[in-house]
Amino acid sequence: MLTREKKQFIEFMMSADVLRFGDFVTKSGRNTPYFINTGNYKTGMQSSKLGEFYAGCIHQTIGDQFDAMFGPAYKGIPLATSAAGALARNYGIDKPFFFNRKEAKDHGEGGSLVGYQPKDGDRVIIIEDVITAGTAIRETMPALLGAAKVSVTDMFISVNRCEVGKTPGKTAVMEVKEEFGITVHSLVTVADIHEYLQQAGGYQDLLPKMEAYMDTDCVL
Repeated sequence: MLTREKKQFIEFMMSADVLRFGDFVTKSGRNTPYFINTGNYKTGMQSSKLGEFYAGCIHQTIGDQFDAMFGPAYKGIPLATSAAGALARNYGIDKPFFFNRKEAKDHGEGGSLVGYQPKDGDRVIIIEDVITAGTAIRETMPALLGAAKVSVTDMFISVNRCEVGKTPGKTAVMEVKEEFGITVHSLVTVADIHEYLQQAGGYQDLLPKMEAYMDTDCVL
């Protein structure tokens, strides 16, 4: 169901040119009529508003039941930073955040993690943009679990594309749950975007492409 919050977030992404429509190829090699590029957020106001959307989702689903927020390099870094700020401002939930380097630093303090240093027993949540094939999370988990004996139970993303993963009949989000025990919460799904386009009107040429893509490449 397309709620007011979901509609606002979709329009926010469109206004920032983050949600785009056309002919694209995803990391998984699939053709898709829409694309999400969170790298297009580039102003202070956009960052602040984006953090508020994430913070609202975190507050509604798990509240303050976690110890730290992790943003995978590179796009997860500003997402975790803005979400942490919004959680503190809007809900009084002041939690530390950290992120990884693509390459470990061999001078100064060294290491591959920047910011909060996780401790054994910490419950960590991951802040990301999208999950398409699940590649990024599989690359991220070794770094997290290698830093400390943490538990990662929840992940927050902008859009659940609902694309089929490595296993027929299962999405990458389903596979992440089975493989790592992580529950993925999305601000919107591909079905929400499709419903928005139907309600907004003016997308008669795009809707059939969205529907064909959803029928072929998605599990809804």
